[in-house]
Amino acid sequence: MKGLDERSGEIFRRIVESYLGTGEPLGSRSLSRLLPMSLSPASVRNVMSDLEDLGLIYSPHVSAGRLPTQQGLRFFVDAFMQVGALSDDERREIDRQVNPGNRDAPVENAINGASQMLSSASRGAGLVITTKSDTLLKHVEFVRLSPEKALVVLVGDHDEVENRIISLPAGTTSSQLVAAANFLNAHMSGLTLSEASERVERLKETIRQELDQLSSDLVERGLATWSGSEEGRPARLIVRGRSNLLEGVDDIGNLDRLRMLFDDLEKKESLSDILNLAEGGQGVRIFIGSENTLFSLSGSSLIVAPYKDSDERIIGAVGVIGPTRLNYSRIVPMVDYTAQLMSKIAGKNR
Repeated sequence: MKGLDERSGEIFRRIVESYLGTGEPLGSRSLSRLLPMSLSPASVRNVMSDLEDLGLIYSPHVSAGRLPTQQGLRFFVDAFMQVGALSDDERREIDRQVNPGNRDAPVENAINGASQMLSSASRGAGLVITTKSDTLLKHVEFVRLSPEKALVVLVGDHDEVENRIISLPAGTTSSQLVAAANFLNAHMSGLTLSEASERVERLKETIRQELDQLSSDLVERGLATWSGSEEGRPARLIVRGRSNLLEGVDDIGNLDRLRMLFDDLEKKESLSDILNLAEGGQGVRIFIGSENTLFSLSGSSLIVAPYKDSDERIIGAVGVIGPTRLNYSRIVPMVDYTAQLMSKIAGKNR
């Protein structure tokens, strides 16, 4: 702020707000008509030149208007952006889409509702990351598919059903599959996956005493099928509204950057990285362009906030990813409220 007087600040703010609204450069003649003070286009150009020297704006073409740089957008978000509270109507609409009144509905419904709502409310894609730590085990079953393959069926406490195929050790019998499933159901029912994994570690001696080697191996494989990563790491990414990101893409360069973004979203390791970004601070975090190291090559911005369970453990994140000209002041309070709502829903379902 030290390099900006009131006049420079107003011109800079108008350039950024025009960019966020239209994506187009703003010229000195148009700016002079918008300003509350009387300034000629020549005077506006002089101020623009100073703002360029500060690295806050740039000219995309010769004789064109000005656009904010990435540094300028960060400066605007930190120094100028006013984030207001959501209205009662906006809160009710988010409640309706994320948690439509069915208290017994599984968290899965809220996850899908939240991602869809954030997508429709922004120019970007709505995303929700969810861990499996908020799912309580109800029943596990092994179904043989062939001598070398079996289907592991997991039923959650809200009757969510997920299936995974695992390879079987040579010589595995049907009775060993039953024994492994019976052990898991007897000792792990009512636990989260992370809690069940911890219990397996504590019961290793009991497992060896009660089961043979192959059945013991199946017990660990059955849990590892869903864990898939370290405790507390995310298991799934729900993205809605990818088509929003394609709107207004009119050149090959931007299309290539979008392809990079879509590729990044498909990578499993991206899930842990996004959650790490959300965990790095309190409340909503904003990453603009290359600040977002996960998607820096695509030039995308990410607005993300964590949500927690009733024990205040971070179990996921909600957010919006899109172009750098996202409507930050509108999206930030929506992401914040959605994260709070997801925390309440996750707490009720524990």
